[in-house]
Amino acid sequence: MAAPSAPTRRAGRDARRAPARHGCPLCAAGAPWVDYKDADTLRRFMSDRGRLRARGATGTCARHQREVTAAIKTARELGLLPYAERTITDGSGRRGRGRGAGIAGASAPIEHTHAVGDGVTPPGPTDEEE
Repeated sequence: MAAPSAPTRRAGRDARRAPARHGCPLCAAGAPWVDYKDADTLRRFMSDRGRLRARGATGTCARHQREVTAAIKTARELGLLPYAERTITDGSGRRGRGRGAGIAGASAPIEHTHAVGDGVTPPGPTDEEE
Protein backbone atom coordinates (compact mmCIF):
# COMPACT_ATOMS: atom_id res chain seq x y z
CA MET A 1 0.00 0.00 0.00
CA ALA A 2 1.25 3.51 -0.83
CA ALA A 3 2.21 5.96 1.85
CA PRO A 4 -0.03 8.99 2.35
CA SER A 5 1.00 11.78 0.04
CA ALA A 6 2.41 15.06 1.27
CA PRO A 7 0.31 18.21 1.01
CA THR A 8 0.45 19.65 -2.48
CA ARG A 9 0.71 23.20 -3.65
CA ARG A 10 -2.92 23.03 -4.72
CA ALA A 11 -4.10 23.07 -1.11
CA GLY A 12 -2.42 26.45 -0.58
CA ARG A 13 -3.94 27.82 -3.77
CA ASP A 14 -7.44 26.71 -2.75
CA ALA A 15 -7.01 28.40 0.62
CA ARG A 16 -6.35 31.73 -1.11
CA ARG A 17 -9.46 31.44 -3.27
CA ALA A 18 -12.13 34.11 -2.77
CA PRO A 19 -15.05 33.12 -0.55
CA ALA A 20 -18.17 31.78 -2.22
CA ARG A 21 -20.69 34.30 -3.49
CA HIS A 22 -24.02 34.82 -1.84
CA GLY A 23 -27.12 33.62 -3.62
CA CYS A 24 -29.02 35.06 -6.53
CA PRO A 25 -30.41 38.54 -5.74
CA LEU A 26 -33.70 37.69 -7.46
CA CYS A 27 -34.08 34.44 -5.51
CA ALA A 28 -33.33 36.32 -2.29
CA ALA A 29 -35.98 38.93 -3.12
CA GLY A 30 -38.50 36.17 -3.74
CA ALA A 31 -39.40 37.47 -7.18
CA PRO A 32 -41.78 35.01 -8.88
CA TRP A 33 -40.74 36.34 -12.33
CA VAL A 34 -38.67 39.10 -13.90
CA ASP A 35 -40.89 41.94 -15.09
CA TYR A 36 -39.83 43.47 -18.41
CA LYS A 37 -41.61 46.74 -17.46
CA ASP A 38 -39.36 47.31 -14.41
CA ALA A 39 -36.57 49.15 -16.22
CA ASP A 40 -34.74 50.19 -13.02
CA THR A 41 -34.30 46.59 -11.93
CA LEU A 42 -33.24 45.49 -15.41
CA ARG A 43 -30.59 48.23 -15.59
CA ARG A 44 -28.80 46.52 -12.68
CA PHE A 45 -28.11 43.63 -15.05
CA MET A 46 -26.76 45.83 -17.88
CA SER A 47 -23.36 47.49 -18.25
CA ASP A 48 -22.92 51.23 -18.59
CA ARG A 49 -22.66 50.70 -22.36
CA GLY A 50 -26.02 48.89 -22.49
CA ARG A 51 -24.68 45.34 -22.78
CA LEU A 52 -25.99 42.37 -20.82
CA ARG A 53 -23.85 41.49 -17.82
CA ALA A 54 -22.75 37.89 -17.28
CA ARG A 55 -23.97 35.62 -14.49
CA GLY A 56 -20.59 35.77 -12.79
CA ALA A 57 -20.75 39.56 -12.59
CA THR A 58 -24.34 39.80 -11.35
CA GLY A 59 -24.54 36.65 -9.24
CA THR A 60 -27.85 35.48 -10.69
CA CYS A 61 -28.76 31.82 -10.95
CA ALA A 62 -29.13 30.20 -14.38
CA ARG A 63 -32.93 30.36 -14.34
CA HIS A 64 -33.08 34.05 -13.45
CA GLN A 65 -30.29 34.92 -15.91
CA ARG A 66 -32.41 33.46 -18.72
CA GLU A 67 -35.45 35.42 -17.51
CA VAL A 68 -33.45 38.65 -17.18
CA THR A 69 -32.07 38.20 -20.71
CA ALA A 70 -35.54 37.68 -22.17
CA ALA A 71 -36.96 40.62 -20.18
CA ILE A 72 -34.18 42.99 -21.33
CA LYS A 73 -34.67 41.96 -24.96
CA THR A 74 -38.43 42.50 -24.68
CA ALA A 75 -37.95 45.90 -23.00
CA ARG A 76 -35.55 46.93 -25.77
CA GLU A 77 -38.05 45.99 -28.47
CA LEU A 78 -40.75 48.03 -26.73
CA GLY A 79 -38.43 51.02 -26.32
CA LEU A 80 -38.22 50.86 -22.52
CA LEU A 81 -34.46 50.23 -22.59
CA PRO A 82 -31.87 51.38 -25.13
CA TYR A 83 -29.92 48.96 -27.29
CA ALA A 84 -26.77 50.99 -26.58
CA GLU A 85 -25.97 53.99 -24.41
CA ARG A 86 -24.56 57.17 -25.89
CA THR A 87 -20.82 57.50 -25.50
CA ILE A 88 -18.54 60.48 -25.91
CA THR A 89 -15.28 59.99 -27.78
CA ASP A 90 -12.52 62.31 -28.86
CA GLY A 91 -13.48 61.82 -32.52
CA SER A 92 -10.12 60.39 -33.54
CA GLY A 93 -11.62 57.03 -34.46
CA ARG A 94 -8.83 55.19 -32.68
CA ARG A 95 -9.33 52.93 -29.68
CA GLY A 96 -6.00 53.16 -27.91
CA ARG A 97 -3.43 55.77 -27.14
CA GLY A 98 -1.26 54.84 -30.09
CA ARG A 99 0.55 57.18 -32.46
CA GLY A 100 -1.05 60.55 -32.81
CA ALA A 101 -2.77 60.57 -29.42
CA GLY A 102 -2.96 64.05 -28.01
CA ILE A 103 -2.10 65.88 -31.23
CA ALA A 104 -2.62 69.62 -30.99
CA GLY A 105 -5.64 70.82 -32.90
CA ALA A 106 -7.61 67.60 -32.47
CA SER A 107 -11.34 67.88 -32.88
CA ALA A 108 -13.74 68.38 -29.98
CA PRO A 109 -15.53 65.40 -28.37
CA ILE A 110 -18.29 63.87 -30.49
CA GLU A 111 -21.39 62.02 -29.28
CA HIS A 112 -21.83 58.60 -30.86
CA THR A 113 -24.58 56.03 -30.77
CA HIS A 114 -23.54 52.58 -31.83
CA ALA A 115 -27.02 51.18 -32.41
CA VAL A 116 -29.90 51.91 -34.74
CA GLY A 117 -33.37 52.50 -33.37
CA ASP A 118 -32.43 53.46 -29.83
CA GLY A 119 -35.49 55.70 -29.57
CA VAL A 120 -33.57 58.97 -29.88
CA THR A 121 -34.35 61.01 -32.95
CA PRO A 122 -32.32 64.05 -33.98
CA PRO A 123 -34.10 67.38 -33.70
CA GLY A 124 -35.74 68.47 -36.91
CA PRO A 125 -36.06 71.97 -38.34
CA THR A 126 -38.33 74.31 -36.45
CA ASP A 127 -40.89 76.69 -37.93
CA GLU A 128 -38.52 79.60 -37.30
CA GLU A 129 -35.74 78.06 -39.41
CA GLU A 130 -37.90 77.45 -42.49
